[in-house]
Amino acid sequence: MTGIGGGVELGAQAARSRALAVLRVRSRALAVALLPAAVAVILLAGGSTGHLVGGGWDAARWAVSVLALLVLAATAAVALVVARARPAVTPTVAVAEESAPDLYRMVRDLADRLDVPAPSAIALTPDCDSWLEDRTHPAHGPPPARDHDDLSDPVGPARRRSAAAPVLVIGSPFLWWMRVGELRAVLAPVVAGTGPAAHPDIAAARRFIRGLDAAVAATSTDGRGPLARAARGGIGGVSRLLLRGCRVHAAEMERGVAAAAAERAQAVDYGLRIVAQEQVGLAYAGWDRLLTRVALPAWRMGRWPSRLDVGVVAALTELSRRDRLAEGFASRLGERPACDLLEEPGLMDEAVSLLAARLFHGGPAETGPDWAPVGWEEYPEEVVDRAWRTDAARLHRVLDTLGVRRAAEDAAPGADGPTLSRVLDHLTTTPAEAPVPARDPAADADPDATPDPDATPGTAHPATPATGTATPDDQATSDPQAATASDPSDPQAATTPGPQPLTTPDDQPADAPAAPGSADHSDDGNGTEDDDDDLAGTTPRGAALAAGLSAQLAREEARTQALASGTAPPPPGTTTGPAATGTALWDDRALPLLPLQPPRTGREILTAHITAMVCCAAMDTAGATPGLDWLDGPTLLVDGARRPDLAPHVRSLVETGDPAPLRAWLSDLGVRPEKPVRLV
Repeated sequence: MTGIGGGVELGAQAARSRALAVLRVRSRALAVALLPAAVAVILLAGGSTGHLVGGGWDAARWAVSVLALLVLAATAAVALVVARARPAVTPTVAVAEESAPDLYRMVRDLADRLDVPAPSAIALTPDCDSWLEDRTHPAHGPPPARDHDDLSDPVGPARRRSAAAPVLVIGSPFLWWMRVGELRAVLAPVVAGTGPAAHPDIAAARRFIRGLDAAVAATSTDGRGPLARAARGGIGGVSRLLLRGCRVHAAEMERGVAAAAAERAQAVDYGLRIVAQEQVGLAYAGWDRLLTRVALPAWRMGRWPSRLDVGVVAALTELSRRDRLAEGFASRLGERPACDLLEEPGLMDEAVSLLAARLFHGGPAETGPDWAPVGWEEYPEEVVDRAWRTDAARLHRVLDTLGVRRAAEDAAPGADGPTLSRVLDHLTTTPAEAPVPARDPAADADPDATPDPDATPGTAHPATPATGTATPDDQATSDPQAATASDPSDPQAATTPGPQPLTTPDDQPADAPAAPGSADHSDDGNGTEDDDDDLAGTTPRGAALAAGLSAQLAREEARTQALASGTAPPPPGTTTGPAATGTALWDDRALPLLPLQPPRTGREILTAHITAMVCCAAMDTAGATPGLDWLDGPTLLVDGARRPDLAPHVRSLVETGDPAPLRAWLSDLGVRPEKPVRLV
């Protein structure tokens, strides 16, 4: 390591000096807390020796002694809360050495080459990032029984180092998409961070900061009474004050640690790391699209895809095929994937997939009748078809509440079922009607446009489509957070814990038939958009229908949340595979922890439901089939080919009330809108 000693030493020295600055803040706080006690001791000693006598000194002794006792009691309370508060831990899936011996061997060899302690354990996270996480707090459980840092002395100093070593958290998409050499290159700067983490001053400073952060979180909840609330507020205020005093020094300490780790890792697979960083950006783009376009529709239907990591490989392969700048990446698939380092990659993929559903959607922790796994081969029938028919059924229920007739007076017998014609006829604008202008309050006065008073006009939609086909270079420039997630040149890369938020661009892709089954089933009911913005650009009848759909979705989500809050916990001792190892380390009372998309407008909800009804009519009367696109999610297939031209025709109906373009599209496909469709 002679070629990098200077840079490593400079970064380590900067980190240590900042760690000492953090510890000085702690020492000064302790000195301030002990000052009244020191003054009281001086006054008491002076009185006992006959130097400080008199009524004034006696009063001062009593006052200062009482103040010292109060300050010492408050200091003890703050110290107790800081010491006992459990620091936050990222939800992960633990990887035992027995289930991944090759992965552990690679990490140990990497640590030996970098001349740093090996991580104490390995865990997987459903995100495109990797970091080190300290889990030495007693609340996080006992340290690993076995040591992997120095096999020659398993009961000596190596065991003590292992007990304090952080856990290596690896993004699961990296394991399935990257090759073994690429994963090693990406993990090099992360593993190198165990060296600075083992320094006593840096470790003590980090423990102090984590304790303060945990104390702030622990005191943020309301107490049971005024006295408890006052105590919590005081302890939380002191903790926040100390955190503000440490903020700059802590940030500079972490930058120094990351700089030292990155400099040390320069000697390991430097050329391969440049290529691997391109794969980081590509993996982030594919993972984002898979979650928002493919996984979310299944989660909302009570199904969770059990092979998300396999799906991201398929999505990235499709992305490479579509993007001419990424054609060379397909040749990588002939090399050994990093998931081969796991003994049972299928079980790990299933555990990570269930954890992803909990983090991003808030699903249950175990499989049940309303929360079952779904394979990719079953996805079109189990998710896409069911999602479209559910949206179509909701659309007709709202039409019933608005008093819309199911069939015309001269319709043939038996034609009163749920038909597409009913929707088209209702939304068709007559010459006497006009679209609702943007921000026109007159639309709210229309009797047909009166929304349900108990409804929330917008609904939260937790998935926003990711960008179109992006190259690794585009991803690196347009998404700096993704590009630097594991970048060794980024000072934050080796130490920044926790999943990163996903990108959410604004525009829908052109192939909009994927929309109704994918993220367009919003039922959260958390929207805060006002009515004018929600219903701008629609006709009066469309505005009323959009308001009714929003209200219906809000009620459905409220019922779902009520049922979820009353779900009994799993029996003691039950597990759900490898995922059960990490569930005790984090608070799962407020899920989802990482929702994916802000609320949709009423117009977007209306468009999604009409598109779903069109897709149902096409399947039932024209032989179309539901399909899965790895990048765009649910899609409509006609004669085995996608039809990306539906979206503009639906928008024309919604925005202007003109059904002619959509009717022409239906006629071209042979869809019969007057025929009833099957709903769920």
